[in-house]
Amino acid sequence: MDIQPIQDPAEIGALIRARRMELGMTQEEVALVSQLTPRIMSELERGKRTAQFATVLRVLSAVGLDVYVKPR
Repeated sequence: MDIQPIQDPAEIGALIRARRMELGMTQEEVALVSQLTPRIMSELERGKRTAQFATVLRVLSAVGLDVYVKPR
């Protein structure tokens, strides 16, 4: 398992997009599973900084990505 720190929203968006594509899902499909609009899904993948953390967590869960917190 490769654990890496996330530095900014653009990195989270890139990880979500890469995983979504690995799964062969469209933004619309992930949005539906996450109970979001396709617009919010698109903004999240582009790293828009206004995404709420709860929204990010729902999308990460929808594409099978986990979040780990490591104390410094």
